[in-house]
Amino acid sequence: MALVLDGERPAAAAHSFHPVRVLWTWLAQAKARRQQRLALQDLLELDPHRLDDLGINRGDLFDALAAPRRPTALLAERRQSRTGD
Repeated sequence: MALVLDGERPAAAAHSFHPVRVLWTWLAQAKARRQQRLALQDLLELDPHRLDDLGINRGDLFDALAAPRRPTALLAERRQSRTGD
């Protein structure tokens, strides 16, 4: 058995599980995903010329909406590939 000095926590106690914190984090992530999805849907309402100014097109937006993870990263990659930056 290891000696635990006063004020130190054992390694087993270093990672505690807090169900409320897990739920709160999940809710915050769900809210962020929803806001992102709504923003992408708002972009779909723009005319093709404005989307072209942004370096994206409607197909990119539909792909981003269908992406399982990081839709904005997908848009950034598409934009960068078109602009050559």
